Amino acid sequence: MEASLKLGRIWNIPVGLHTSWFLIFGLLTWSLASGYFPAEYPQLSTSAHWLMGLITSLLFFLSVLAHELGHAFLALRNKIPVRSITLFIFGGVAQIGEEPRSPGAEFRIAIAGPIVSLSLALLFYVLWILDSNIPLLAAPSNYLLRINLILGLFNMIPGFPLDGGRVLRAIIWKVSGNFQRSTRVASFTGQVIAFGFIGFGVFDIFSGQFFNGLWLVFIGWFLQNAAASTYAQTNMQQSLRGITVGQVMTRDCVKVPSLVSLNQLVEDQVLGSGQRCFFVADNGSFEGLLTLRDISAIPQQKWRFTTTRNAMVPINRLATVRPETDLLSALKLMDSNNIAQIPVVEDNELVGVLSREQIVHYMRTRSELGI
Repeated sequence: MEASLKLGRIWNIPVGLHTSWFLIFGLLTWSLASGYFPAEYPQLSTSAHWLMGLITSLLFFLSVLAHELGHAFLALRNKIPVRSITLFIFGGVAQIGEEPRSPGAEFRIAIAGPIVSLSLALLFYVLWILDSNIPLLAAPSNYLLRINLILGLFNMIPGFPLDGGRVLRAIIWKVSGNFQRSTRVASFTGQVIAFGFIGFGVFDIFSGQFFNGLWLVFIGWFLQNAAASTYAQTNMQQSLRGITVGQVMTRDCVKVPSLVSLNQLVEDQVLGSGQRCFFVADNGSFEGLLTLRDISAIPQQKWRFTTTRNAMVPINRLATVRPETDLLSALKLMDSNNIAQIPVVEDNELVGVLSREQIVHYMRTRSELGI
């Protein structure tokens, strides 16, 4: 879930908005201003309803952000990196860099979000009591009390990847001592609950509550896909354990001189043989890595006058791995650096390259052989 609009950083974690956030923000504001607030507070003017709708929507998404920051804070406390926090159509997501290392860490990280939401519900309840005689303040307080309570309780539904599903996984993991089995049970439970949402949504649609039913179907679809993909990712991580980079990498590295023009390189190597990345080397000395992404970043009209040395990423800026590095660690390093290939170096000599394509091919071959 990549952010389309970057808002900044909190605790050095990038925070942003997905494109779908603008849709739900507009719909929520419109719903509050034209439906909920006029029904609850008919004595207020239309402009007041729209002002309350706008403020309430903003405070709701700040509440969602606080929920995700709760997860992020506990992840950082447990020395687990957090890549980003993104607000989108179904709320928010904190992208944790790796799986928790213990059931205790999993439980603490998962439960932190609902605790934040329930604490906010309590805070807005106190505010609602204090400002109950001031409609302009009481209306947002009352709504935010309800929505944070719903957010906290909804996330505790024991369906992966909801927080409740992660809590369930932590408990099963603690009891069984088996991370993969606990993930399988939590993911299965999550998919059952997801299909339950879809079923209720279809029922509502045929009962005349079209938009409410459609929303439930979308939530169920999202949860089902998330549960299935998370389980597939966990299976992949388990199958990669014990495998080293040297078992998967290719030693047939394409090396090109540093003074070759990009125009010639594209004609001879990219279009001619389908190569996608190159190691720039002179006299056997490895200088840097050049990929299609680096080439495409340069305007085509400049390719004739740009050499591979000018376009490459120098060796001192490259992430590298060793042949004995485990494959899962290498994949995480590639993810964190947002790269598709990584050089394999031994004793300061380039011995090969590892690409995502090779990892996928390796996994597919293992699956076909039933390994």
